[in-house]
Amino acid sequence: MAIQPINSNSIPVLRGINSSQKPSASSTTEQVGNTFEDMLSSLNQSQANSDDLVQKLAQGENVDLHTVMIGMEENNVNFNVALGIRDRLVEAYREIMRMQV
Repeated sequence: MAIQPINSNSIPVLRGINSSQKPSASSTTEQVGNTFEDMLSSLNQSQANSDDLVQKLAQGENVDLHTVMIGMEENNVNFNVALGIRDRLVEAYREIMRMQV
């Protein structure tokens, strides 16, 4: 049985590594901004789902308590991740501002 070598054409992610074009700073900034915006939208949706479950439980609707607790904890984890990312971004900005030109 012959072993076939791995070439960069067979793996889509590796195609960009071999290219000589580097992304511009503005496109990278847009990508980071879009990623952060998507994360905040996801956090907002998680918060809305958690609030909806708690409201249904408070109104006496047929909602399992463990589903409500899981939703609340999922929202808590998402919020803590968002805070961690925000803290890292603020620290990176401060580090850039401290650089000598």
